[in-house]
Amino acid sequence: MASPNGQESVPDSWDEIPSVQTDNVPELSSRLSRTNLNVNAPVFTPGQNVFATPFIPPDSVSVNNSAVEVEPRSTTTIEAASEELEPSTESITEPQESSSIDTEGIDEVMETEVKETLPDVEETGNGDIDDWANDLEEGDKDDDEMVDEDDDTDDTDVEKPKKKPKAPGQPKIRKEHLNVVFIGHVDAGKSTIGGHLLYLTGMVDKRTLEKYEREAKEKNRESWYLSWALDTNLEEREKGKTVEVGRAFFETEKKHYSVLDAPGHKSFVPNMICGASQADLAILVISARRGEFETGFERGGQTREHAMLVKTAGVRHMIVLINKMDDPTVEWDESRFIECREKILPYLRKCGFNPKTDLYFMPCSGLGGAFLASVPDESVCPWYRGPSLLEYLDSMPPISRALDAPVRVPLVERYKDMGTIVLGKIESGVITTNQKLLMMPNKTPVRVMNIVSDEDESDDAMPGENVRLKISGVEEEDVSPGFVLCSPENVCNTGRIFDAQIVILEYKSIISAGYSCILHIHACVEEVTLKALICLIDKKTGEKTQVRPRFIKPDQAGIARLEVNGGLICLETFKDFPQMGRFTLRDELKTIAIGKVLKIIE
Repeated sequence: MASPNGQESVPDSWDEIPSVQTDNVPELSSRLSRTNLNVNAPVFTPGQNVFATPFIPPDSVSVNNSAVEVEPRSTTTIEAASEELEPSTESITEPQESSSIDTEGIDEVMETEVKETLPDVEETGNGDIDDWANDLEEGDKDDDEMVDEDDDTDDTDVEKPKKKPKAPGQPKIRKEHLNVVFIGHVDAGKSTIGGHLLYLTGMVDKRTLEKYEREAKEKNRESWYLSWALDTNLEEREKGKTVEVGRAFFETEKKHYSVLDAPGHKSFVPNMICGASQADLAILVISARRGEFETGFERGGQTREHAMLVKTAGVRHMIVLINKMDDPTVEWDESRFIECREKILPYLRKCGFNPKTDLYFMPCSGLGGAFLASVPDESVCPWYRGPSLLEYLDSMPPISRALDAPVRVPLVERYKDMGTIVLGKIESGVITTNQKLLMMPNKTPVRVMNIVSDEDESDDAMPGENVRLKISGVEEEDVSPGFVLCSPENVCNTGRIFDAQIVILEYKSIISAGYSCILHIHACVEEVTLKALICLIDKKTGEKTQVRPRFIKPDQAGIARLEVNGGLICLETFKDFPQMGRFTLRDELKTIAIGKVLKIIE
């Protein structure tokens, strides 16, 4: 029965199977005769190539000035190998002769390969192989493009710096930590100055900076390349505007600095408030370019609002950097520096900064780097001779921290990465790994699994540090910015209704009971409603002037009762814990009032 392709298919009955034809049996047996087989071939052993050149261990290599000589293997080693394989000597040599393998050519190739892998053998003469191995490892480290997955096996030969063990229960010795926030109007040069500081302190290498410069040039943004060290978002790089709070760090010989690059655009002021709440020191960047300073400082510019917000956030000291002094419209003109300083000084004094103790004015060039890390030549700027920005920061007195106080960590961000990760600044207390804490206001017990401070894993963290904590016991979706990690035996207060002293900065009309706005207190952002106005206060004397007023208008101070619409939040009275007792009220993209918590009602 034939199939469509001409071959016989399965028969209708298995009884009809034809007998096997044996006509080709003699031909098959002749092909399989032993005369045509290589009976002298070596025995096949899995994982072993009998035709390969014997392996010579590195210890048997001797180096001379002329060439590298390979010592031949001893006859006893060959005999032992032949006994394992159990072929005769002829069986080993015959395939080599039939395949016409030139052993001398292999030896020459091996010698040339060894010469290529061992650098400078002929020039240096006799040496130690371990030294060459170390040279090769150093060369591999310098080549960033040659990355091998098997590098972990070589780590045992390289000596790594070992951390000194510390006594249990004692904090490790570290440099003083200082959190610096860059504020100012959009395009004043905040990100450029921050990126240049990272480069000058060695946190960003020259190769990376050249890469940023090429990419910025391709987008016709040549002058923005320094800011890309902090503006890592694609949207930020294309628009040239910081959106999120950029975070970085650098070190000097005396201190460790965490950099917070706040956005300058008015649409992102809430992000700026979050960055200011984590800062110890503010650097107000002002553009000295003709027209830019006036735009940033007039009403609607962010120079005024940022200065007020950092003061409200608890920043006591401010450095005013008058940037772009090398601009063609300025050319390091001292009169322009004095003009900018005299215009902004009265407003900063009004915000509460003392010009003698809280403020310091300094000219600089963020793009050129003048007065950032070092003082330029006198021919550049003869009227200001220092100190530079880093010199001034290092000379500042240390900030007192509450080491023995209960733990307070307001959380500014959270995400999921092999567990729940939270970010925040330690306002008080010391955090250690495996420590049990309580998350307020939902009263969830958590355990600290891992502590990372500025990309450095640690067993503990001190007050003032911005840390990234991996915690267990709570899911990421159950955590919100504004939650606070506390010591279980001493938790923070929570409330929904509280009395506060407020100062109205600017508003289009009067404010009365029933008015709603956005409350920013530490890292918490909630909508609040003004339930009642209790009294007005004279700003000069501090005395009550009017009880139960019907309204409050701009530039007036008073005591009001506020209610949080979203439920309980974490807060403290300003008297007990200032970091969690000061707040800002915003409405319609403007800061309308600042205040402090006086009493928590419920």
